[in-house]
Amino acid sequence: MFTNYSYTVDTRFIRYAQIDTQSDPQSTSFPSTEKQKDLSRLLVKELHEMGITDAELDEHGYVYATIPANTDKQVPVICFCSHVDTSSDSSGTGVKPIVHRAYDGGDIVLPDDKSVVISPREHPYLAGKKGDDIITASGTTLLGADDKAGVAEIMDAAHFLMTHPEVKHGAIRILFTPDEEVGRGVEKVDMKKLAAQFGYTMDGGELGSLEDENFSADGAKITVYGVSAHPGSAKDKLVSAIKIAGEIVDALPKDSLSPETTEDREGFIHPVRISGTVEKTEIDFIIRDFTTAHLESHEAFLRRQMEKVLERYPGARATLKVTEQYRNMKEVLDLHPEVTAYAAEAIRRAGIQPLKMSIRGGTDGSRLSFMGLPCPNIFTGEMALHSKQEYVSIQDMQKAVQTIVYLAQVWEEKA
Repeated sequence: MFTNYSYTVDTRFIRYAQIDTQSDPQSTSFPSTEKQKDLSRLLVKELHEMGITDAELDEHGYVYATIPANTDKQVPVICFCSHVDTSSDSSGTGVKPIVHRAYDGGDIVLPDDKSVVISPREHPYLAGKKGDDIITASGTTLLGADDKAGVAEIMDAAHFLMTHPEVKHGAIRILFTPDEEVGRGVEKVDMKKLAAQFGYTMDGGELGSLEDENFSADGAKITVYGVSAHPGSAKDKLVSAIKIAGEIVDALPKDSLSPETTEDREGFIHPVRISGTVEKTEIDFIIRDFTTAHLESHEAFLRRQMEKVLERYPGARATLKVTEQYRNMKEVLDLHPEVTAYAAEAIRRAGIQPLKMSIRGGTDGSRLSFMGLPCPNIFTGEMALHSKQEYVSIQDMQKAVQTIVYLAQVWEEKA
C-alpha cells in the first residue's frame, strides 16, 4: 500500500521543529505561551489545503479536524492526538534540524556545540538505527521530536488517507493540544466537540512500542512557616523555614523512592522546586506509582518525615497539600481491550513486532481516558527527550504513519 507513496512526514517535521512552541510551567494563562498557536495555525492551514474543511483552532489553542468517513459501515469514531508544545527543560528557540543520512553507527557530534555528542554507547537504541536517516538538533537546543514527530505523523497519515480513498475507514478526528509538557494538555478539551469514542496519542518512543499503562500521579506541596528575626539579635528567636525545608528533603531515602534510584514499576517521591524565605518556604513534589493506592502510602510517608523534622523546631509549623494530577489509564483500557488489541494489529501490519510497555510518566491519553476517551499511546520514534541530544529516525516516523493508516483500516474491518 505504501510502495509508491512519497512520505511527507520528514519535511513536515523539519518545518514544525523550527517553530518555537515551548510551554511555561510557571505561567497561569492557557495556553501557557501564545507562541504555541503559531504552529497550530500552520497545522490548520495545511489541513485545509488537504481538503479537511472543518479544521479549526479554538481560543484555548486546540486544533480539531475530521477526516471524513468513506465507508457505509457504522464505524466508531476514533481520534489521533499529539501535543504541539515542547519541554522547558532545554531551549526551544532557534532549533536547527540536521538530517544525518544513512547513519554510520558512530558518535554524532552536533556542530553548534561540539561538546554535545549523541553516542550509541549512551543511547543503545541509536546503535540499532545504523543505516537510518537520523534527525537531530544542532547542539544548542532540544529538537522537539517530543511531540512534533507525532504531529507530523498524524499530518502525513491524514494526507495519505485524503489522497487514497480506496483505503476504507470511518470518521477520524484529529486533536492537537497545547501544554502537555506542563501537565495541562487536555484541561480545556471540548469532549462534545471532539465527539470521538476511542483515541490514540502519538507520543511514544521506540519503534513498535504500545503503551496502555502509565503512572498514577499526585502533586504535593509542603509549606513551612518559620519565625523571622533580625539576624543580629536572632538567638533563641529565629526559626528558619529554609533550613527546615532542606531537612525535610534530606530526610527522603537516598537509595529508594526517588527517580534516580527506581525503575520499571517502582514509584517515587520527587522534590521538583523549593522557593521561599526564612519566614515561609514551599517545597513542590511529584508523587508517582503505577498502583494508585500506593500514592496514599507515599504521601503518608512524606507527612511522617515532615512531622519528624518539625519535632526539632517547636516554633515552626508546616502544612502538606496533595493535588490529584492523573491516573493510570490501564484502569480504563482494561474495560475496552479491543482499543489496544487493534493498535497491536496495526503495528504488526506495518511489519513490526508490538512492544507492550508502561510509561514512567504521564500522557494526554491518561487524562483523556478518564474523560471518556480510552486512549493508549503509540510510538513515534522520538528519543532522548527534553535534551540537546534528542533525535528521531525518519524511518521510524514513516512506520508510525503506516501504523495510523492501518489502524484506521482495522477499525473499519472490525465494524
